[in-house]
Amino acid sequence: MGRKNIAMSSSAERTRLNYLWQQGREFLGCEYAILGGAMTWVSERHLVSALSNAGGFGVLACGAMPPNILAEEIAATKAMTDKPFGVNLILMHPELDALIGICKQHEVSHIVFAGGIPKAPTIAAARDKGAKVICFAPSARIGQKLVSMGAGALVIEGSEAGGHIGPVSTSVLAQEILPAIRHVPVFVAGGISRGEAMVSYLEMGASGVQLGTRFVCAEESIAHPKFKECFIRSASRDAVASMQVDPEFPVIPVRAIANRATGDFIRFQHEVIGEYRSGALDKKEAQLKIEHFWAGALRRAAKDGDVESGSVMAGQSVGMVTKIQPMREIIAELLEQAEAFLRREAIAS
Repeated sequence: MGRKNIAMSSSAERTRLNYLWQQGREFLGCEYAILGGAMTWVSERHLVSALSNAGGFGVLACGAMPPNILAEEIAATKAMTDKPFGVNLILMHPELDALIGICKQHEVSHIVFAGGIPKAPTIAAARDKGAKVICFAPSARIGQKLVSMGAGALVIEGSEAGGHIGPVSTSVLAQEILPAIRHVPVFVAGGISRGEAMVSYLEMGASGVQLGTRFVCAEESIAHPKFKECFIRSASRDAVASMQVDPEFPVIPVRAIANRATGDFIRFQHEVIGEYRSGALDKKEAQLKIEHFWAGALRRAAKDGDVESGSVMAGQSVGMVTKIQPMREIIAELLEQAEAFLRREAIAS
């Protein structure tokens, strides 16, 4: 038995990997069930098409785009790839219905709803227009509810991820949700940067993974060179979550690389809360002022290269991003690591 395992060929390992993420591959319609995290100002036509062309599944980050700009971005992406890709829509967008309509008009195959829990009519609207729907599930109960409302797949994203994060780690979410939801694809996200981690979650029952931070330093990424340099020189511990200073003014944590803006945000909260206590602002005005602190901060960092006062959103896996590489090379590395892990498992069995 040992000799047989040692002689296991790479084709056998690829067959095993394909078996593990077959459900995800079929749902996405791509070769590898590697979903791209939608990163505002970064996940645009170049990065999305590069990931899809490399065999993964790119996802456009709509962010605050108006419908006409989203239409242009979808068309431009289609000009760069004939592979499937999706569009990430933020639920709080004031023109959400129009954005769903744009996706239908351009025959987008998959819509990812983010920034909250979508209502049943929103999911139905996307499905009625022919799209497969992917939603983020922070718990097994909510995941099951989303599936009952028509979500075709789920993403579970742990607190190790970059950008806006929840309070629970990827490993805990995976243990809670993967055994409970088997009948639709579940993609695991947050802190994943190597093939061994991908396989581990697949063996736990995931149908695929979602990566964002790992792709920021792809050659095809339009992120500013200083933004990429900041990723390459940062350690995992440098990606920290923003702090809330007063429970009366809740803040959705944002994970980003610590810089001057990190301390500025803490001071800003104290200043605004002081204005509220003095009567200069009402509570709603104070809350909005705090929430709007980061408006434009990611753009300043990712597009303009201001990595000191801008928001360098990154997951804790940033410590494993060590160089700029073509997307195809990144995907090849992930597959090699995954297959080597499977080979070691076979030898040990």
